[in-house]
Amino acid sequence: MSPARILYAGTPEFAVPALSALIDSGHNLAAVYTQPDRPAGRGRQPAASPVKQRALAAGLPVCQPATLKAPAALAELAAWDADLLVVAAYGLILPQAALDAPRLGCVNIHASLLPRWRGAAPIQRALLAGDSETGVSIMRMEAGLDTGPVYRFAPLAIAPEDTGGSLTARLAELGATALLDALPGILDGSLAPAAQDPAAATYAKKLTKDEAWIDWSRPAAEIERAVRAFDPWPVAQTRLGDEVLRLWGATLPAPAPSASASDEPGRVAQSGPDGIDVVTGDGLLRITALQAPGKRRMAAREFVNARRLDGALLG
Repeated sequence: MSPARILYAGTPEFAVPALSALIDSGHNLAAVYTQPDRPAGRGRQPAASPVKQRALAAGLPVCQPATLKAPAALAELAAWDADLLVVAAYGLILPQAALDAPRLGCVNIHASLLPRWRGAAPIQRALLAGDSETGVSIMRMEAGLDTGPVYRFAPLAIAPEDTGGSLTARLAELGATALLDALPGILDGSLAPAAQDPAAATYAKKLTKDEAWIDWSRPAAEIERAVRAFDPWPVAQTRLGDEVLRLWGATLPAPAPSASASDEPGRVAQSGPDGIDVVTGDGLLRITALQAPGKRRMAAREFVNARRLDGALLG
């Protein structure tokens, strides 16, 4: 029997480890799908996605339809005569005709323990919610949003220092391992997926730049999680007069100094070598790394060496 023909669809860096794992393990990859090249960098020149770069380096055919709903794109997908399509952060909607094209359907590497955090931003939503654990689900795709049955769960503890970037990288590697573990059973039919409990579902809506504005009336613990979740995008930010400061690091002072009842949220209680302590709706938040307009990212102690903020109002 000839080896199963597999298609792979993904776009960002998160999808590269699983693609590399498939390549290195010798699976029969027929082609790779990724989104069209997008303008990037200061010159805004079209740039290949990380997945396209990895696929081309391996000598694999690359397909970049703008949509999979067009008849021509569906015809091309069917022409590959694939047994399975593996999807990881592809970014395009797969209509039912695309889901039905491979003989065994499509599986998705989803960065949460479904049904928690269905949707576009499961990693950041887990951090924002203060979850202690997340993971990867290898899921059979269906028309609903991340509603399909799950072949394999791979849990992962969220570290106190995890950012959106660091957790994405760790989950990407975990997803590659979980995929290779599940793939033999998916291909030979011996691994049966388990249905999700819709009553336990939560939704991870897409991140927006507007969310990155810090609301200092929120508790310090929530703001600290937001600073980590929005690193590297869209980056937490706050106003200082006419300037916008980007916040790259924050902690909860330990032991946490108690703010005066007269202090208003956003007021800098003190600034010094340890950071910039800001009054919030509940406790103080210590900014440890930030970036002023036109400047590089720096430790808060560097910032306050040139500019003390005691008594300033942020927000």
